[in-house]
Amino acid sequence: MAHRYLLFWKPYGVLSQFTPEPGSKHLTLAEFIKEPGVYPVGRLDWDSEGLMMLTDDGELQHRYTDPRFEHPRAYWVQVEGEANEEALDKLRAGVKVQDYTTKPVKARLVSNEQVAVLPERTVPIRYRASIPTSWIELHLKEGRNRQVRRMTAAVGLPTLRLLRVKMGDLGLEGLKPGKFRKIDAPKLPPRPARR
Repeated sequence: MAHRYLLFWKPYGVLSQFTPEPGSKHLTLAEFIKEPGVYPVGRLDWDSEGLMMLTDDGELQHRYTDPRFEHPRAYWVQVEGEANEEALDKLRAGVKVQDYTTKPVKARLVSNEQVAVLPERTVPIRYRASIPTSWIELHLKEGRNRQVRRMTAAVGLPTLRLLRVKMGDLGLEGLKPGKFRKIDAPKLPPRPARR
């Protein structure tokens, strides 16, 4: 039997699971995806948006989520404050958050023209006339809990809006918030080299 693969643009305020949490007011994937037997590959926090993959392929799920495979993911992050090369250099080198130092990442500024194509978030970000905002793109190969938010905060740029825009070669192209599309089997990340 062939495996199934879906790409989904998770909207803000949606949990990355099918079963609601007791007492939670957040929607779940079940509100958007009626395909039985597929499960999320990794997760996005309820207050993050963007690309998720769902599948019934256990090997692919393992390879995309096990940190040993260092599967790349890209995020667009709207931050409070004016991002500059000094802050980006700190992110590129790895920053101390909580009890660990993040691995080096690729980081660059994202232009207003690039983000102009994004739909408005269902719940608007907070706006303060006296404080500018900027957009940065981060490419990570690790995915600890709330890592991007902790990284930007560590360099003085609190996250206002966070979207995952890529997982490996897969992107948000052709999707809108709350919609999914079926895809062919994506390429598996290579097995890590033995040490």
